[in-house]
Amino acid sequence: MIFSYLSVIIYNYDKKKKVIIIKKSLEKQNEVPLFTALKEYHEKGTVPFDVPGHKKGKGASELSEFFGDTMLQCDVNSMKPLDNLSSPVSVIKEAQQLMADAYGADEAFFMVNGTTAAVQAMILSSCKPGDKIILPRNAHKSAFNGIVLSGANPIYVQPKVHNQFGFAAAVEFEDIKRVIDDNKDAKAIFLVNPTYYGTVSKIDKIIEYAHMNGMIALVDQAHGAHFAFSDRLPKCAIEAEADLVAVSTHKTGGSLTQSSVLLRKGDRVKSWKVHKSINLTQTTSASYLLMSSLDVSRRNLVLNGKEIFDKLIDVCREVRSNINKIEGLNAFGKEIIGKQGIVDFDELKLSINVHGLGLTGLEVYDILRDEYNIQVELGDMYNILAIVSVGDDINSLMKLYDALLDLATKYRREKKKFIKINLQNPEIKLSPRDAFYAEKLSIALDDSCGKISGESVMVYPPGIPIICPGEVITEDIIYHINLLRDQNCMLNGIEDVSLNTIKIIE
Repeated sequence: MIFSYLSVIIYNYDKKKKVIIIKKSLEKQNEVPLFTALKEYHEKGTVPFDVPGHKKGKGASELSEFFGDTMLQCDVNSMKPLDNLSSPVSVIKEAQQLMADAYGADEAFFMVNGTTAAVQAMILSSCKPGDKIILPRNAHKSAFNGIVLSGANPIYVQPKVHNQFGFAAAVEFEDIKRVIDDNKDAKAIFLVNPTYYGTVSKIDKIIEYAHMNGMIALVDQAHGAHFAFSDRLPKCAIEAEADLVAVSTHKTGGSLTQSSVLLRKGDRVKSWKVHKSINLTQTTSASYLLMSSLDVSRRNLVLNGKEIFDKLIDVCREVRSNINKIEGLNAFGKEIIGKQGIVDFDELKLSINVHGLGLTGLEVYDILRDEYNIQVELGDMYNILAIVSVGDDINSLMKLYDALLDLATKYRREKKKFIKINLQNPEIKLSPRDAFYAEKLSIALDDSCGKISGESVMVYPPGIPIICPGEVITEDIIYHINLLRDQNCMLNGIEDVSLNTIKIIE
């Protein structure tokens, strides 16, 4: 899996030629063309009469003092020596190709509006108004917003909910196959690989079947940017022959927040179409801090990723074992493979079920932050999630373990009844785009059963919708929203933050 492009061995070459090819490829991957160009520009001390207006930090002294002069001086605008992300021809183009090569893709596009923009560009590149797109219900809100932008019509597949831990686990191949067979005219299929919790579906088989039926395969691999760099991690979607893949390098790869990459492979989606779709929504004032961080993180992943991730996997296994000795906690790992459609698991997602403590994951999330100064990625009704990435080591993970050990003693309560939440796909009355533009009015949430929702309600993180605009509100949905509200869960997408009312479409 490592260096997909580097490891494409042409078997009729002799051994000596193979070694030469790999050595040259590694030498090329050691380059950081965009970061180098930015450093050279900084060293020249050019006097700026272009934007940004802070003029190398002189107009933002407080920021310079806090963040450092160099960072502000490198916050620059597009110019000939630094290329232009909207139409790259030099150092950005070269840096993007190195990223594509690192993942084994044909092309890579730097994204500075986050993976949200990459997901939306995938959908805009594949679907036009009225086209069907098949996707799991546990997709990120960016996918639903991309459907609004494209005018496509969603066909949902309900993921399996894990019986013991209560989260959306994976989509079964047979469920996807059934939906594909019933919607042969669908233009694209959208997959999440991995889920927020690190679970992986049978994406290679799903993608193969989608291609057999003439569908484009899109994959949101936001939480799997590291997959391509160790054979002890799940398969990268590019390796599974996906056509477009969005990866959040800032999540697990070490680049700066909001930097991301969209990968393209094969001929099912043309390069020019992806480029134009990206430019519909991505800023024309791309941050060179974000882009250069992609360049540097790619080099680190290629040259050091295997060593980093292999070591972290071993550390995570040790910490998991220790956590599982704490009564009431279950740091689940690869033992969940084979259940609820799960075919693989990312061991760098340290998901911990806390139901045995008599606490919710939301409560443990808050306690860890407020009492132990530890910020985990999320808490839900039954679990917390700690994301382990290139910046972690045994020391940071042991601090989490020590906090959980102390917390389990101090905050333990009587165990509550496990409430299995298994929402079904709501009935769609209006397309997401029509619902977005429709006139709306507010009514009491408890009186909204049977009405058409005019807004989204979602838990963030991870940004998975409970109800979307154009869908019929059910009693189960009302119950679920009230349950999460009572647990002080972070719900967004709804105008009334108290969640007493909801907008509907008449």
